[in-house]
Amino acid sequence: MDMEAVFRKPRLLRALTSLEAGEFARLLAAFEQESQVRRGRFNRFGQERQRAPGTTGNPGVLSTPKARLFFVLFYFKCYPLQEVMGLLFGLSQPQVCLWIGRLTPLVNAALGRELVLPARRPADLEKLLAEVPELRLLIIDGAERPIRRPKDKQRKKDDYSGKKKAHRKKNLLVTSHERRVVYLGPTAPGSVHDKKLADESGLTYPPDTLLLKDTGFQGHEPPGIATLQPKKKPRGRELHPIQKTINQVISKVRVTVEHAIAGVKRCHVVADTFRNWRAGMIDQVVLAASGLHNLRVAARA
Repeated sequence: MDMEAVFRKPRLLRALTSLEAGEFARLLAAFEQESQVRRGRFNRFGQERQRAPGTTGNPGVLSTPKARLFFVLFYFKCYPLQEVMGLLFGLSQPQVCLWIGRLTPLVNAALGRELVLPARRPADLEKLLAEVPELRLLIIDGAERPIRRPKDKQRKKDDYSGKKKAHRKKNLLVTSHERRVVYLGPTAPGSVHDKKLADESGLTYPPDTLLLKDTGFQGHEPPGIATLQPKKKPRGRELHPIQKTINQVISKVRVTVEHAIAGVKRCHVVADTFRNWRAGMIDQVVLAASGLHNLRVAARA
């Protein structure tokens, strides 16, 4: 693939990486810094170095940080088969698999350096909300992702989502009204209900927070804060016009969490059926997709 030709066409760059040229350059600077730090500490297999890195050897096809970043962003955005990736980049399928496993944590570290990764722990979210008093209108929701049908009987049962009639993985998201993902929960089986995920998350919020939710979180009432959710239509009866108006107002604000989830799923690696069985990869890619979404939101605000 002629990467330089891609960079000369902004629309093609967005289609292949989800980023504008300026956003790519911003992430590349952090990516290069993380690459230098990790090169001094780890070898190419991710193990602690026993000696200083050498300067000889074949640099290979992905010889520059720019090429490596483009490679892994192309994988996230388009999510082709690894055999197809190998054909496009002049690598074998095992080499593609090795590079993806090596570069994904590096992208997440670079996104963390740019301060666009969502919080992963309740304590991190509490610290973020304390430091940014503007984040007082929050929206909570669950996001599901399709996976292959597991062969293990227990995993097959755990991952089956009755709502989607398929096997899924799920994450709890908390977003701001500006579509930024401020919290991303651990990856959970698709059979777990949204409310249970929220109840077991241990999330706490400042007292002046307003949390918007949908009816899937009915009964989830974090202590010390106000919550709002649309009123469900009673069976056999109609809602009062005032209740309908309130529902519309809530929905107009709460729809931003759907926009945020759609922004995360611009990366087909979390929108399409997940095929990579490398340990921990299913959680790493949704973190990277969330960070890339936040980077785009921050750059285009």
